[in-house]
Amino acid sequence: LWYVQYPNEGPWYELLVIPLRFELLCSIMIPISIKVSLDLVKSLYAKFIDWDNEMVDPETGTPSHATNTAISEDLGQVEYILTDKTGTLTENKMIFKRCFLGGTFYGNENGDALKDSELLKAVAAGSPDAIRFLIVMAICNTVVPVQSKAGTISYKAQSQDEEALVRAAAGLNMVFLEKKGNILDINFSASLVQYEVLDTLEFTSDRKRMSLVVRDCQNGNIILLSKGADEAILPHAHAEYVLGQQTRTFAEAVEQYAQLGLRTLCLAWRDLEEEEYHEWSLLFKEANSSLVDREWRVAEVCQRIEHGFEIIGVAAIEDRLQDGVPETIETLRKAGIHFWMLTGDKQNTAIQIARSCNFVSPEPKGQLLLINGRTEDEVGQSLERVLLTMRITNAEPKDVAFVVDGWALEIVLKHYRKAFTELAILSRTAICCRVTPSQKAQLVELLKSCEYRTLAIGDGGNDVRMIQQADIGVGISGREGLQAARAADYSIGKFRFLKRLILVHGRYSYNRTAFLSQYSFYKSLLICFIQIFFSFISGVSGTSLFNSVSLMAYNVFYTSVPVLVSVLDKDLSEKTVMQHPQILFYCQAGRLLNPSTFAGWFGRSLFHAIVVFVITIHAYAFEKSEMEEASMVALSGCIWLQAFVVALETK
Repeated sequence: LWYVQYPNEGPWYELLVIPLRFELLCSIMIPISIKVSLDLVKSLYAKFIDWDNEMVDPETGTPSHATNTAISEDLGQVEYILTDKTGTLTENKMIFKRCFLGGTFYGNENGDALKDSELLKAVAAGSPDAIRFLIVMAICNTVVPVQSKAGTISYKAQSQDEEALVRAAAGLNMVFLEKKGNILDINFSASLVQYEVLDTLEFTSDRKRMSLVVRDCQNGNIILLSKGADEAILPHAHAEYVLGQQTRTFAEAVEQYAQLGLRTLCLAWRDLEEEEYHEWSLLFKEANSSLVDREWRVAEVCQRIEHGFEIIGVAAIEDRLQDGVPETIETLRKAGIHFWMLTGDKQNTAIQIARSCNFVSPEPKGQLLLINGRTEDEVGQSLERVLLTMRITNAEPKDVAFVVDGWALEIVLKHYRKAFTELAILSRTAICCRVTPSQKAQLVELLKSCEYRTLAIGDGGNDVRMIQQADIGVGISGREGLQAARAADYSIGKFRFLKRLILVHGRYSYNRTAFLSQYSFYKSLLICFIQIFFSFISGVSGTSLFNSVSLMAYNVFYTSVPVLVSVLDKDLSEKTVMQHPQILFYCQAGRLLNPSTFAGWFGRSLFHAIVVFVITIHAYAFEKSEMEEASMVALSGCIWLQAFVVALETK
């Protein structure tokens, strides 16, 4: 035959075939099933969160939900939590409590303006200030009244602030009855009053106010009604208010309410001439129909009419903290997690809420450092002072936090980013007030650039950018809708469930993933090392000690049980973890999954391979036996050893 003339082994055999055989022998070193195993267990981690009955909101029955199944272990390594305030830390159940109008404070004595006899008398007497105050409260909004068959009226509102004001106006006999197209029906003291809506200047986070242009159907007058933050209303007051120091009086009222932790809104009124309105209306319609820079054009046109305000009064609204918020923050801070509050509220309001939330310890243990100023130089000097103080106090066991508003933050991020980054690294707590959604996202990006693991939590549309920018996004299914919950990786019903999400689910997920990933390499290296050792006594021929069926059974059946075991592994009880949050330090530091722990598993696999191989060869070295017998003994040794390791490492 023709092939007999060729030798069995050519010179290429040892150079090509033998190395390829060794490559095939060692290919098992890489556990190709690890990706499938991790995806499987991570999907189960997510289901554990969905099935957790202790994270179901008892009020609404809303369960927690994991949208992203790939990052459960990251929950156990969170270092910074950036949280919104309204609706996240608070209930978002707005209640009108106090007001200031006509130079008089109402509700200061009994804490409820609706029961203040002086205010009730002013309304009954038809005080012009009181009537206009109630009109703005009742109709300067996007609320839709809904009348039931029983005759009762309920209100559907996008903002809880607006609903609180409308309900308060109704409690003072200014009832918003119905909205028929552009006609608004109001019942005031058994009399029907109608207004026609001409234009709506919607609220934006940049303008921080909402205005409504209406025509009084009783006399035909055109009126501009406006409500918003004090810095968005008071600077646009009529010159008479500024010269007469009335603006300062309103500002003092705002500060007084903010010191009590109340949300404040300034209400304003302006009578418009027919000609002025028509000229402005043409510009407004043109800006609204623009296809380029529409938002900017609309804002510019709004500025042309939102000035010369007659300030009517200040409304103060209470938004109580959710149950368990202070305890949750205190526990997570003990776990080494730093908190930043990002809110659109006033500075004093934010500070009061932060103190009540255990963000900052009371004096003298706690200290607040303010970054403020109206110019670039003033803000820069303020930042340097705060940074110098932080450097000094960083070595002391003192709870120090910095406070910055949106204006100063814009300057800092633009001109002093390096110094502010150093401040972010030094500080454990920050209170950022009057910030916009884009600034929230910028702060998350800043912390991520410092290689911190960040978690952002919020409940409204303004928090979506922040949630999406963070490593982990958590949305609260609240009264602001489901925008945040749908955009987030995880959704929960209340802020207090965040403690369990991180300490229990996050820690368990990290521990289980760390074990499974390293175990997968261990069991593959164990077989691989035995194959390498066998090659030395088989003349370096590249012969495999194990047949293909045995290797397949080892990978698919014998070592698959630990995957299921690791999913249910709990090294410590849930109660212990919740009571001792400091345990999370090991996860944050990556103590269970790093090069040193992998080296330990590598050394363990090498040692176990030596033990199995030596015992197997010693048992059959002096007897006439088939290699199949030695192979089965070695395989059995590997199976029992890896089972012992699993029993040792899991509970």
